[in-house]
Amino acid sequence: MGELSGIAIGVTAERRAGEFIAALERSGAEVRHAPTITIVPLDSDPELRAGTEAVLAAPVGFTVVTTGAGFRGWLDAAEGWGLREGLLAALGESRIYARGPKAVGAVRGAGLRESFSAASESNAELFGALAAAGVGGERVAVQLHGTPLPELTDPLVHAGASLVQVQPYRWHSPPDVTPVYDLIDAAVAGELDALAFTSAPAAANFLTLARTSGHYDELVAALRGPLVVACVGPVTAAPLEAAGIGTLQPERQRLGALVKLLVTTLGKA
Repeated sequence: MGELSGIAIGVTAERRAGEFIAALERSGAEVRHAPTITIVPLDSDPELRAGTEAVLAAPVGFTVVTTGAGFRGWLDAAEGWGLREGLLAALGESRIYARGPKAVGAVRGAGLRESFSAASESNAELFGALAAAGVGGERVAVQLHGTPLPELTDPLVHAGASLVQVQPYRWHSPPDVTPVYDLIDAAVAGELDALAFTSAPAAANFLTLARTSGHYDELVAALRGPLVVACVGPVTAAPLEAAGIGTLQPERQRLGALVKLLVTTLGKA
């Protein structure tokens, strides 16, 4: 019997869901899985290819890497289009700003070197440092992850930068939202002990689908109650916190740390 025996946890992730679910089940949890987003395949994403070609169209002064997975996925897609080497050469001539150790690992794994890494692993620190570096008149390549960040990128444009934004892992609602509606019903009915979120788009679209299901108010009330809402980090938690929902987050923004947090919070001695 594991520490989470008899504990029901809802998981909303699509990417790396199998790894996350397996770790929870090894601890004895009963997992209810309902992906709240579907990720567009990278190598067949015309917007990503167009963005990559735009980056290559002229020299780049700065490159922003927000996630390690997104950066590696971008390079993998570029390789399939025959553009990887050219892209690496272009980015290598720029000053690379990375958000935290995972982004740094992806940059260095590609044979590049960062000029700056955000110690807090926050986008706010990352883009703040970039703005302070002086981007007026510079072309800036921004690798986004999952969703645009206008509150952080617009100030760069106002400062005179020319932005080229690429967005690996674009997403949309799943083709069948019935499992998500079922998970919402389970949360409202008190059948879950916790909900776990690993990306901001998944959290945001969970709330959006709650509205379309007609159970938004009941869901928010449940999430503000005894049901534990656990997020891998503050970026993921932001849509929930904006709705007045308190969240728990591990000190390290990692799946393994999230599993340990759930065990510590809900586990049985």
